[in-house]
Amino acid sequence: SSNGFGDELCWAALWLARATGDPSYIFKARDHWDEFNFLEGESDMFSWDDKIPGIFSLFWMLDNSSEYPDALRNYLDWLKTTASYTPEGLVFLGDKGSNRYAANAAFISLFAAKNGMDTEANQKWAREQMGQLLGDNSRYSRSFVLRVARRFLMYSFFSSSCPNPPADCSGALDNSGPNPHVLFGALAAGPAENGDYTDDRKDITHNGVSCTYNAAFTGALAALVEIS
Repeated sequence: SSNGFGDELCWAALWLARATGDPSYIFKARDHWDEFNFLEGESDMFSWDDKIPGIFSLFWMLDNSSEYPDALRNYLDWLKTTASYTPEGLVFLGDKGSNRYAANAAFISLFAAKNGMDTEANQKWAREQMGQLLGDNSRYSRSFVLRVARRFLMYSFFSSSCPNPPADCSGALDNSGPNPHVLFGALAAGPAENGDYTDDRKDITHNGVSCTYNAAFTGALAALVEIS
């Protein structure tokens, strides 16, 4: 992890605590919490590279002493009141994969809501963010999820631009037509902070796709289905 290994150690200990019920893993997680002082660093986003918002969430579930609920609640309040947003209302936590970070934050918010923390407010905020990704956005009027809704992206980056073999793929990146293959359900990376977005397969920053983009997005969708 480019963010260091402290969050990975604490994250692993918390999941082992949940899986086994062995309190020794909670003690390990507390030690890592104290050693790496997660509250002192900047942790805007939940991702494969930064587990700290997830750590806040699992600590709140598994070890309900005073500092852990406060850490999660403060993070969720920060998302609603202080974090940056695009003009369309998407929380903006990072440029490469902005939709991914918004979906991950929605997942954390729905996790907190399900477990009784500011349920109505956290559900409402998460619904709004997921709506942005699924097409409820006035500027784009289309879904950032491939083949979801009437209008969807046509040029996601970039392997799906290759034709079927034995046709040559060497010039496919520059093909002006839509991709010949569709990554059904893939979440595209998303807009810049100013809201700019172009459906361009060469723009991996804003139009890339990744398994990590869909991970918590899928969990957030499941949570919304559960409460619908």
